[in-house]
Amino acid sequence: MSSSDKQNLSRATQMIRQGLLVGFPTETVYGLGANALDATAVAAVFALKERPKFDPLIVHIADPSDLSDLVKDIPAAAKTLIERFWPGPLSLVLVKQDCVPDIVTAGLPSVAVRCPGHLMARTLIREAGVPIAAPSANRFGMVSPTTAQHVREQFGDRLSMVLDDGPCRVGVESTVISFVESPNGMATLLRPGGVPLEEIEAVIGPIEKSTHQPSRPSSPGQLTSHYAPRTPLVIADQDTTYNDHQRRGLLCLKTPTNAASFSAIEVLSESGCLRTAAVNLFAAMRRLDAIGLDCIIAEPVPEVDLGLAIMDRLRRAAAK
Repeated sequence: MSSSDKQNLSRATQMIRQGLLVGFPTETVYGLGANALDATAVAAVFALKERPKFDPLIVHIADPSDLSDLVKDIPAAAKTLIERFWPGPLSLVLVKQDCVPDIVTAGLPSVAVRCPGHLMARTLIREAGVPIAAPSANRFGMVSPTTAQHVREQFGDRLSMVLDDGPCRVGVESTVISFVESPNGMATLLRPGGVPLEEIEAVIGPIEKSTHQPSRPSSPGQLTSHYAPRTPLVIADQDTTYNDHQRRGLLCLKTPTNAASFSAIEVLSESGCLRTAAVNLFAAMRRLDAIGLDCIIAEPVPEVDLGLAIMDRLRRAAAK
């Protein structure tokens, strides 16, 4: 870490302790962080993002051992996932301790927690000495940021501190697994993300999938419309028809055969690698959104590995 990075990190640490907000990198997307135990600081996160108070936040910790300070019980299956995937892009929803302010959890008795797999993020949390509540560092419902510049473009001088550690290496938000959703205590998938479902089930066996649209989200990323560009986005299928008078952009996995039909094209992975596609997804959406198109056509990808998370984001981006 360079001397300037250390100075910026020291400044960010002080800001978190003072109840201020900091943009910071994780391996998934950039977060907008505040002291998770300071209700006033957390309220400022909701205000800056224009985020509804019914949508809970994820709390980030520096070390897996810190989890017991925030939750009342850790089931055996959750411990197994922690041993395998933490630090990393996996969030667990568990019954919260009283120290976690209700504003963090939208008044729910549970809290989503993760230990990020990003050295700068964990160093910030550890040196601040408090867990950090951090949704993605963007305006509510819009495309998530995967670089520090994306954060600056969203907030300008309304956010005085953004730590920069380059592009995020995963590119989609964490997978969220709940241990409070099911009446029988089974693990339930609330949001696909940076840890593929197949890898989770290989460790703890089949898990339930939350298929209903909750009236009250129990974790981030459950709302029907989310991760959306300003430009209308449509997921292509065999019945999709195009208006020849529109300026269309194409978001696709590999190089298309009908390139002439589009004004702009973003290829997520020349080799068809879904993990590379996930890394590039949000930045590609942002580039298409910035050039004044009439619509963005997104081609579906296979719903395996990180393709499940990609399709989840595309469906929510299209649901306006």
